[in-house]
Amino acid sequence: MVCAHLRTILAAAPGLEVVGEAYDGADAVEATVRLTPDVVLMDLRMPGVDGLAAIERIVTLPSPPRVVALTTFDLDEYVLRALRAGAVGFLVKSTSPEDLVDLVRVAAAGHTVLSAVPAQRLVNNTADAERARTLVGSLTDREVEVLASLGAGRSNQQIARRLHLSEATVKGYVSRLLVKLGCGNRTEAALLAHDAGLRAGLRGERE
Repeated sequence: MVCAHLRTILAAAPGLEVVGEAYDGADAVEATVRLTPDVVLMDLRMPGVDGLAAIERIVTLPSPPRVVALTTFDLDEYVLRALRAGAVGFLVKSTSPEDLVDLVRVAAAGHTVLSAVPAQRLVNNTADAERARTLVGSLTDREVEVLASLGAGRSNQQIARRLHLSEATVKGYVSRLLVKLGCGNRTEAALLAHDAGLRAGLRGERE
């Protein structure tokens, strides 16, 4: 039912094509290899090989797609594991059709996708919050603003417009942030922003 619901929404969206679907993790990996999609929406709870194991396999492919985990509110531990395994973000299954289409496009464009409510639950439950706040304390005010925007899933273009900077300048800030925070990619930086309790816009809105 979930799969049929997603197919109906995404197939009707301009510019998106549903190239395949699978009903367990092993089939999802095989379909990814065969169909080479740009984005994979991966349910974390499936029969046989689960979504976590499938994500770990998919991200090791030569040219892996962007994998977005699908979750419900009671799967915080699994969401964290999915992000650590290489997922670029997560969506709740109750996401509205309009937001789902927009967020799939955001993921396809190479950006982080984080549903707000479960992200807040992760912040409340994670043991890394203190470490994240310590790392953020070493950043400049502008770096904190950029990091908060990463946590909100904004693209470089959106951050540049929001903070009145050039895209090249934002790209430089993001690269330096990844090094300073010890993050391997934007997704890890976004998760750290949530761990630290950053809220995009609280400072940037005044500029």
